[in-house]
Amino acid sequence: MTGFSLNSSRQFVVVFLLSLLVTGAAFADSPISAINTEHGLAIKGYDPVSYFTTGKPTPGVAQFSTTYKGATYRFVSAENRDRFLATPEKFLPQYGGYCAYAISLNKIADVDPEEWAIVNNKLYLNNGFFAQSLWSLDKSGNIAKGDQNWPLIPKLGNP
Repeated sequence: MTGFSLNSSRQFVVVFLLSLLVTGAAFADSPISAINTEHGLAIKGYDPVSYFTTGKPTPGVAQFSTTYKGATYRFVSAENRDRFLATPEKFLPQYGGYCAYAISLNKIADVDPEEWAIVNNKLYLNNGFFAQSLWSLDKSGNIAKGDQNWPLIPKLGNP
């Protein structure tokens, strides 16, 4: 081999993947909605309770929906909707449903509801496979950074 060692190849891949994520993310100094929605739907219409009860992301249905803090959440059943209504903060994704990895970098990115993790009974969503993979390399460190960055990101409607 000439030029690249295995270690430098890995570093190149990590830098390349980070650049892909960052180029698709908005800078954190632009105000964002406190809750990430698409056409008013939080989590792109996925049921937040299902991540905890079935261990997999499941699209909700309009028949079982509720509005919480200005966003509409859909559920697979009335039972899941009622669980959410009883303790919504237990089921809400962290960082307003924005990409946990991007927040750890003090950036904003949308999510893919299929890229997720539950850590310490909290739901974290990520932008895609690469963001999920990078975030997973140091979950506790990225959560600590995200927890530090999230309150500092300007949100629409906040003073």
